[in-house]
Amino acid sequence: MKKNMGTADRIIRILAVIAIGVLYYTNLISGTLAIVLLIIAIIFIATSLISFCPLYLPFGIRTRRSNP
Repeated sequence: MKKNMGTADRIIRILAVIAIGVLYYTNLISGTLAIVLLIIAIIFIATSLISFCPLYLPFGIRTRRSNP
């Protein structure tokens, strides 16, 4: 499993997780929407920690810079 996520991509995902967390804990989202967004947040944090996004593979996307 090669890393395919760059720093900017990881930071954006972590900020999205923080935003979803704040919306949930301030009760601005609830019900099914909250569950779906929390699942997405878990996926985002996991992919950010390992710097690998499986959805990038079929499309050949790499946001990480290659080593020269």
